[in-house]
Amino acid sequence: MIKIHREMDTITISGHANYSDSNDIVCASVSSVMYTTVNAIFNLNKDAITFVDDGKECNIIINKKDKVTESLVDNMMLMFEELHKQYPSNIKIN
Repeated sequence: MIKIHREMDTITISGHANYSDSNDIVCASVSSVMYTTVNAIFNLNKDAITFVDDGKECNIIINKKDKVTESLVDNMMLMFEELHKQYPSNIKIN
């Protein structure tokens, strides 16, 4: 199960969806949403967030709260909620 946890200015994403052994569309979807958001924020302001991916867990730390960064992060979280609705046994958000 993919676990997504947001606490204040930190978002942690870990785990594996285990939707499929070969083509895991749930993992691919979560990764795509996350990396698209991170890259968009970096393209606008490289200092707005700190992003760490150690291969087991990804952490997004919001360093600068501006309207654009907050909007992109909020949109990412909404996309995760939509994915959770479609795949509740593969994604947990808290």
